[in-house]
Order: sequence, then structure tokens, then C-alpha cells
Amino acid sequence: MHIAHIVASGMGGIRTSGDLVAWMQMTHKMKIFEAKHYVADKLGVDIIDLTNEEVMRQLREQLEIGVITSIAGSPKGLRAKLKIAELLEIKINSVNLFKSQIT
Repeated sequence: MHIAHIVASGMGGIRTSGDLVAWMQMTHKMKIFEAKHYVADKLGVDIIDLTNEEVMRQLREQLEIGVITSIAGSPKGLRAKLKIAELLEIKINSVNLFKSQIT
């Protein structure tokens, strides 16, 4: 169901910011408008830029929060999730589990 929700949001998933907006909707029970505002504020962009693949690709690389096509040395998987959790100030179970195992 989560994947269907992300696809239905029409924001391009990880290509843009659809995954981040959907995350806020699911974890914080935000309505889409509120989630878009929250993510845009945290990323420091206008709401309209959230759907711009070019802008978001550069921003995702700069913030190290993962991109759809792998780039050598760039964060992916858990490392990208860790950055997302810090940036959006949210709890992600897999990140918390990882942190608890390394301390």
C-alpha cells in the first residue's frame, strides 16, 4: 500500500520529492498540502520545485539523500535514509535499529 500511495501522489517518488512527502503523510498523518509545505521548508525550496526533476536531482545529490540512479560514492540505502531522518527530523525504524547496534 505504501508504494501505491507514493505513486499516487504524482510527485515522482525518489526522482523528485514524492517519497519524502509520502513519508510525512504516512508517519505524521499530514495532509498532502501540509506535507508538501513541511518538506519544501526543510529542503529550502519552493513547493513548485518539489516536482521538478532537475532541481530535485541536484538537491538530492547535494543533501546526500539518495537519487534513483546510483552515483559512485554517493549515499544510498541506509546511509541516505539516515540523512533523510536528520533532514526531516523524523524517526525511521531501520535507522534507529542501525544506530542502536553501532553504539
